[in-house]
Amino acid sequence: MKKGELHQPKTFSKSAKQIQLFQWQLLLIISIVLGLGYLLGQRNQSPQPTLAQPVVKKTQGNILPVETIKIEAVQSYQTSQTFTGEVQASRSSEVGFERGGKLIEVLVDEGDRITEGMPLAKLDTANLEAEKKSLLAQKAQAQAVLAELENGTRSEQIAAAQASVRDLEQQLELEKLKSSRREYLFREGAIAREQLEEISFNSKALNERLANAKSNLSELRNGTRVEQIKAQQAAVDGLTAQIENLDISITKSSLKAPFEGIVAARNLDEGTVVETGQSILRLVEDIQPEVKVGLPLAMVSKMELGSEQQVKIAGTNFSAIVNAILPEVDPATRTRSVILKLAPSASNQVAPGQITRLAVSQTSSTDGYWLPINALVKADKGLWSCLAVVKTDNNQTKIERRYVELLETQEDRVLVRGTLQPGDSIVVNGTHRFVPGQLVRLINN
Repeated sequence: MKKGELHQPKTFSKSAKQIQLFQWQLLLIISIVLGLGYLLGQRNQSPQPTLAQPVVKKTQGNILPVETIKIEAVQSYQTSQTFTGEVQASRSSEVGFERGGKLIEVLVDEGDRITEGMPLAKLDTANLEAEKKSLLAQKAQAQAVLAELENGTRSEQIAAAQASVRDLEQQLELEKLKSSRREYLFREGAIAREQLEEISFNSKALNERLANAKSNLSELRNGTRVEQIKAQQAAVDGLTAQIENLDISITKSSLKAPFEGIVAARNLDEGTVVETGQSILRLVEDIQPEVKVGLPLAMVSKMELGSEQQVKIAGTNFSAIVNAILPEVDPATRTRSVILKLAPSASNQVAPGQITRLAVSQTSSTDGYWLPINALVKADKGLWSCLAVVKTDNNQTKIERRYVELLETQEDRVLVRGTLQPGDSIVVNGTHRFVPGQLVRLINN
């Protein structure tokens, strides 16, 4: 084969490829021009009514679900205010002796539990015991004398008194005989006048002695006088009173617990010479603790004696009974103190000095509606509103704004009033997703 014959087919193949490429480019350009023309024509045409149907169907598919609640009107509501108080013991005492002396024994220590009447400490009573022995001896002597007076005179004493009277009577008879003889001798001049007068004086003396002996005999026969017995009885009673006073002092030298509780503090130790009333121990009663709370005067009128209240101590709620309302107003806080008794079982869970909180409820008469706080939507100029769901003319549901006024806020709900009606359905969740006039779909019907 010749070279010229082989070269011609190659030239023809290259020209065919160029022609095909040109045709494809031409077709591409024509397609682009036609497409642009079609688009420009579609843009310039007015919308046809038949094209609205697909748009409506698309909107129906994008309606958002909404959760609502139906509201009910209320005529009143309750509010609660919390007041701070303190737990205190029913009784607490700084106990000491009623007399001074040397402290010889302290029987308890801090933290010990005590019972009523339990001995706590003792004073030295050696001097009191010695004084008591002396008074007992004096009383025994006085009682013996009193017994003798009450029993009266013995028969031997009366017989002796009678004998004394008879002896004096005989002596007096003898003196009378002597006097007669001496008068005769004096008349005869045998004796001097002095001897006669001596006999007369002796007779008078014997008469006086006889009268005294008869009086003593009469007294012995009549017995002891009532006045003497009473005087001696008074002496015995005086000694008895002194002994009883010593017994009281000895008893009070032993310090005893006035009530059941716990020893909070031990202030002195053995060997200390204490004064009257000086504190030895501090006792705290923990049987039934109390709560003391100061309340405003308006709140006190709502507290009734014996009513049950709830108090919170260290995060735990306790039931308490109103035990007393103090009459005076605290000048610092301008409140009156209310005393509440906790149950005895609370003594193991609370301690005096703990802070307590008392919640007091009161009822306010106001018309309104309770809404969840999530249902509120902030409106213009500081106002608030909520979103209500209402029916449209074509039986669809849409969002409608209702302006409200806040009356009371309680944790997760609010009391409002405004353009609301009983039974309205109010949006409670996702209020930020809705706007007035928007169609929605209820999910909690």
